[in-house]
Amino acid sequence: MRSRKLSRKRRRATIVTAAAASVVAGAALLPNWSAGASTVADPAVDPSTKATFQRLADAVFTDRTDALVDGGKTSRNTSLSSRFSGDVRVSSTLSREEKSALSQLRGRKSRLESLGEKYSSANTSVSLDRTRLKGRHATVNVTETTTLTYEKVKGNEPKTTGFQAHHELTFKADRKGDWQLTGIRDTDDGVAVNQVAATTFVAAPKTAADDAPPSATRSVTTWPAPAKPKNFSASGYDYKAMAAYAAKYWNNYNSAYPDFNGQGAGGDCTNFVSQSLKAGGWKHVPGYTDDFHKWFGNSDIQSDSFVGVNEFSWFALSSKRVTSLANVYQLDVGDVLQMDFNKDGSKDHSMIVTYRSPQGVPYVTYHSTNTYNRSVASIIASYPNAAYYAYRT
Repeated sequence: MRSRKLSRKRRRATIVTAAAASVVAGAALLPNWSAGASTVADPAVDPSTKATFQRLADAVFTDRTDALVDGGKTSRNTSLSSRFSGDVRVSSTLSREEKSALSQLRGRKSRLESLGEKYSSANTSVSLDRTRLKGRHATVNVTETTTLTYEKVKGNEPKTTGFQAHHELTFKADRKGDWQLTGIRDTDDGVAVNQVAATTFVAAPKTAADDAPPSATRSVTTWPAPAKPKNFSASGYDYKAMAAYAAKYWNNYNSAYPDFNGQGAGGDCTNFVSQSLKAGGWKHVPGYTDDFHKWFGNSDIQSDSFVGVNEFSWFALSSKRVTSLANVYQLDVGDVLQMDFNKDGSKDHSMIVTYRSPQGVPYVTYHSTNTYNRSVASIIASYPNAAYYAYRT
């Protein structure tokens, strides 16, 4: 889910951000004592307050995950985050927004059940990565790690699906010095299982008029799909190796490649898919980075087609390394699924299939947000209005 045109700019931004972070890490977070006499002085964020920030964030994201679980507590209109009061709590405005989010997630849960998928249990944990203080405002960066256990509705689901997401929380202190959580922003360019916020859209790269790229065929999302068995020996690729690579590096990035996650519009999704395909036997096609007929990537340089979602589609189709599938449920291990969230003609996200159940449900693994073995049914239930493109590799 990456627009290649901004990659060099983002790399510079990453360096600047890293430098700024090192300065912040080395400096004390000192309060601003300029408050008026009618208010409490600007509060400091001590270790106890930071711990409460972390616990509240854990409660918020646990509530979201629980809304997807069969028999979860949020279905009874209770929430962990509503129990916080006093020194640290959720603001009234954000509380209403979270209630709306939980309602949307319960609707997603119902759509999943209609497709024959349920989660029997889940576990969400949140770690606090960084806290920055400026007067009465605190910005808190956290990492959410969630695992959901598939209920054996059909009998051959994977045991679990999991994801790792990064969020930025905004807290504001009131006149008494009590902190209220006022905003939550997802900092991945992601597609998390319990995400309800709008996703990032990628603008289609421009190409020369005399070098028109091939158009992918949109796939339907009805289930069950007509049979389209995959010949695992005809192409000479090792599809099990592709799935094994994705399973190994879905949340533990391979240092032999750059990491484009969290750098604004785009992300690391296509870079990750390309790495997985390369692990299964896709060979480099060297040349200019902006020529979509070329495909290559390593730690130093990557073609646009290696890291860009639209450019990847153009290369894969023009090289005949893939063919389009009529239905997303025809996908099998090593195949690729792409999405266009707002149907504007520019694809926004890439995923690779790492498992297919005997009942005909593919499960995808991807970066941004880092996710393992999420069912295509879950993707469709979360984004029923998106356009989908399925590729047989």
